[in-house]
Amino acid sequence: GMSRTVAACVEELMESVVGEDSCRISYVWQKLYRQKFYGGQAGGVVFMSALAGIDQALWDIQGKRLGVNVAVLLGGTVRDRLKMYRWCGGDDNTPEEAAAEAAAIVATTNFKQLKMNCTPQMGYVDDEGVAKAVARLAAVRKAVGPDIGIGLDFHGRVKAPMVRKLVKALEEFNPLFYEEPVVKGQNKLLRDVAQATSVPLATGERMVTIDEFRDLLEQRCVGIVQPDVSHCGGVTNLLAISRLADAYEVALAPHCPLGPIALAACLTVDAVSLNFAFQESSIGIHYNSEVAAGGAPRDLLSYVQNKDDFAIDAEGYMKALHRPGLGVVIDEAAVRAAAAVGHRWRDREWTLPDGSPTTW
Repeated sequence: GMSRTVAACVEELMESVVGEDSCRISYVWQKLYRQKFYGGQAGGVVFMSALAGIDQALWDIQGKRLGVNVAVLLGGTVRDRLKMYRWCGGDDNTPEEAAAEAAAIVATTNFKQLKMNCTPQMGYVDDEGVAKAVARLAAVRKAVGPDIGIGLDFHGRVKAPMVRKLVKALEEFNPLFYEEPVVKGQNKLLRDVAQATSVPLATGERMVTIDEFRDLLEQRCVGIVQPDVSHCGGVTNLLAISRLADAYEVALAPHCPLGPIALAACLTVDAVSLNFAFQESSIGIHYNSEVAAGGAPRDLLSYVQNKDDFAIDAEGYMKALHRPGLGVVIDEAAVRAAAAVGHRWRDREWTLPDGSPTTW
């Protein structure tokens, strides 16, 4: 929702990049991260997102220069294919709508794992919200059966007084994981939440520095970390976070409801990380239908030429990418056409029944 702000930050940072040796990726990353006083070490998401874009570009250039996939430059893959999942259920669908969508995905695609938003808008004390969340998950579980994994994204909507009650109420439906059960400012509560459930806790999409992940992991409260490669500083920092998490036997499942370059960057790190669990994909996500006036609907592969490389096999896996660079061949004509139309995707602005603003 702040793409123009990030683009402006990239433009400023490029003043420190142009003229450097593009092979010195680590040097450029550290230069930007450490020399900008209110930059990376200050933990700003806009800065780290801009740094991520530059970093991903440098890795792609280096791989293409050498004619190898970036995974080779990171030490080579430890697996041949990667477990994938996709979204269903929209922002606040009814149980019937969510169940119908989930059933259709299972029937028409090879995905064996899904993720859905867990709750409606939630107040600080909100039993009605808990009941709605239970009803939605119950309907989806009935629709897809016991063998499909269902990850639940709390999206930071749930306030501290309700989170333990909610995780207990949902557990009978065997969720795959609970994502972002609290906002990152309440991460110290995660240890108590973990003790209230046997379902793995996952978080990290709004955490952008390795320091934040270090502090999280030292609590021994999560089973899965979910850094976003396009916000946490790119391939360089995603790999560092993955290695750190592995030391705690915590799984890696990068957050990625984004485009094909971001997904390819995630898949690159996934392929070389022993603690990788599964990868989010934006194929079919409801946000993709929200385009500028006059624009055609766009999905993840609308801008990709090598679509077959992103195919999901019968068991829900994608093969590790193999082409030079990040492994994705972008349809630049499609990108330029979309850029001419532009976009104005924005965050939802939700309010509670009493009119007070709340997290979407």
